[in-house]
Amino acid sequence: MGGAARWLRRLECLDPNADVTVAALELRSVDLHSPRNNKGHHTQEMGLKRLIVRRGQPFVLQLHFNRPFHPGTDRVIFVAETGPAPKELLGTRATFSLTKTRGGNVWSVSDFTIDSNSLFVSLFTPANAVIGYYTLKLEISQGQGHGVTHLLGTFILLFNPWSSEDDVYLPSEILLQEYIMMDYGFVYKGHERFITSWPWNYGQFEEDVIDICFEILNKSLYFLENPSKDYSQRNDVVYVCRVVSAMINSNDDNGVLQGNWGEDYSLGVSPLVWNGSVAILRQWAARGGQPVKYGQCWVFAAVMCTVMRCLGVPTRVVSNFRSAHNVDGNLTIDTYYDRNAEMLSTRRQDKIWNFHVWNECWMIRKDLPPGYNGWQVLDPTPQQTSSGLFCCGPASVKAIREGEVHLAYDTPFVYAEVNADEVVWLLEDGHAQEILAHNSSSIGKEISTKMVGSDQRQNITSFYKYPEGSPEERSVFIKASRKMLGSRKALSRLLDLLGSGGFQNQPVQLQLHLARMPEWGQDVQLKLHAHRVPDRAHPQGPIRLEVRFCAQALLHNGSTREPLWRQKVHLNLDFGEEVQWPLLLPYDNYRNKLTDEKLIRVSGIAKVEGTRRFLLVLKDVSLEPPHLSIEVSERAEVGKALSVHITLTNTRTVALSHCTMVLEGSGLIHGQIANDLGTLAAGNTIQIHLDLYPFKAGHRQLQVLISSNEVKEIKGYKAIFVSAARAS
Repeated sequence: MGGAARWLRRLECLDPNADVTVAALELRSVDLHSPRNNKGHHTQEMGLKRLIVRRGQPFVLQLHFNRPFHPGTDRVIFVAETGPAPKELLGTRATFSLTKTRGGNVWSVSDFTIDSNSLFVSLFTPANAVIGYYTLKLEISQGQGHGVTHLLGTFILLFNPWSSEDDVYLPSEILLQEYIMMDYGFVYKGHERFITSWPWNYGQFEEDVIDICFEILNKSLYFLENPSKDYSQRNDVVYVCRVVSAMINSNDDNGVLQGNWGEDYSLGVSPLVWNGSVAILRQWAARGGQPVKYGQCWVFAAVMCTVMRCLGVPTRVVSNFRSAHNVDGNLTIDTYYDRNAEMLSTRRQDKIWNFHVWNECWMIRKDLPPGYNGWQVLDPTPQQTSSGLFCCGPASVKAIREGEVHLAYDTPFVYAEVNADEVVWLLEDGHAQEILAHNSSSIGKEISTKMVGSDQRQNITSFYKYPEGSPEERSVFIKASRKMLGSRKALSRLLDLLGSGGFQNQPVQLQLHLARMPEWGQDVQLKLHAHRVPDRAHPQGPIRLEVRFCAQALLHNGSTREPLWRQKVHLNLDFGEEVQWPLLLPYDNYRNKLTDEKLIRVSGIAKVEGTRRFLLVLKDVSLEPPHLSIEVSERAEVGKALSVHITLTNTRTVALSHCTMVLEGSGLIHGQIANDLGTLAAGNTIQIHLDLYPFKAGHRQLQVLISSNEVKEIKGYKAIFVSAARAS
């Protein structure tokens, strides 16, 4: 028999005429059962000392009194509060009494059992409750309006993607393991033809990260302006996502990261040296909320992924290659070259980034018409304002694909990032003279994210748009254009020029190819392939070409530096003839002239002699850095030494100076391990041996970054499965 039945049986044995005085109910102790509850709420990775639970799911409390609890006569009320001025009207305060069964999506305490002087209760938080820190109190009525209030403890409430009633519900355990529980991953960088996977330590379960995440919310302009209102809206995932998107950058506030797209990082560190989010978040918190220097798009997005996964929102990092930054919203990005094939800088903000990285968060969009739930784009990189702040999204991926650019939030901007047209102009005497190329399918390429349950890359371009050139894709583009351009379309000189189509009919096809895989520190060998084809102006017969080549360092944001190499070639081509012309870009030409990304744009402009016709040929070259290898001992176990061997051979012809190494990996290393390695001479090898002591079981990732003055990103990783400690 249970405790309640035993207590009732004792009452029945008493003399009914006897004078029974029941002692006043007094609370002696509380057990929040944090280890048990945290495990049931998938938060045990955050620690077992504090109670961290998810909304829309019950958790168990044990209250120990001075005597058995009398459900018929003892009156107790539970009070849960969050925020600076809790009010029931704002949803930041709730009062609820003990009931036998739970009723609906409301705060409740039910399913209680009595065992001697202990009362076990099940506390349920509604699936639309405000997330954050809560205090839980118990009011014990002593009769005649008197009562005693006890603090039961505190708990943290998070979004719950396991609950079908929560707006972030994701009905797949496999996807939940990837987009909530996985604390490492990859960011995809580089160029559409040279995509590199950049390992990243999200570290959302490091014990102090959850506190930093709520500190981020509490430093937002929304909170500072009206704390109570801000707290009351933290039940809304759309609102929380927008706040985090604004707070990851520091353009409006004391956000987490300061962006820097120049080349001077002397007041901070290069965005390339970060291995993960934890060091960034801890530095921001330790310095009282001063922005960390510096970040670029992949750093902003990776840190936001950490914060959103920590708060309980399924999140992934997405890379868009050849990403348009279309400030004026005309769905066209203009780039300019001069007669010498030099890509020219422009005062216009419109650019085509080599790649851009943002986030997708999974949620129900109750603020939109039906059909636009699921993945939503959120972009914390400060590009343009939204409702007065530098944030972007959530924009429904489905709305982007269907061209429904009128739907909130910032859908036109994201639509342009993956769908804008590129128009390349020949500039002479400061004026655009001729269109060299019109590319309707060169923007929004290889949209990528980490594959679920794998270290491989997944191409998700089809989630954002229909196949390029398909009837569906053109139909959507026309629909979106009409909504975005409106009456401006009729005023566009560009559309008239495009309609002429003169630049599309050329007598020669030109292509640039790499003769071999280019490596930093070596000469770059290319081949110009030219093929004479018929056209209206030159249906047959030979033609003569003068081709001027130019090479420039290519920056991440699509801009270029001053030319580092030029060459001029003359070709005679008869009808149907094909030729290959070798080109050599010496290492000495680019040795000290590249950015950290090690990208070169080789461009050529060919003039058909005797005419006013010009042709454009382009090739972007990514130089491979040296490769490092990581080996670990066969078995990894919690608390046992794990032997790690790291090897780097400098196969280049120049030394790598001031080499430093940083190791990171949640569950493997507390914080970071950093070492100075000195100079690695050409042809030499450096070997590092060290022991790690894993402290968390499961799948882990060790990230290794070696930087030098010459090459900033020699990066590697090792996937490691750590077994639980064996019983002694």
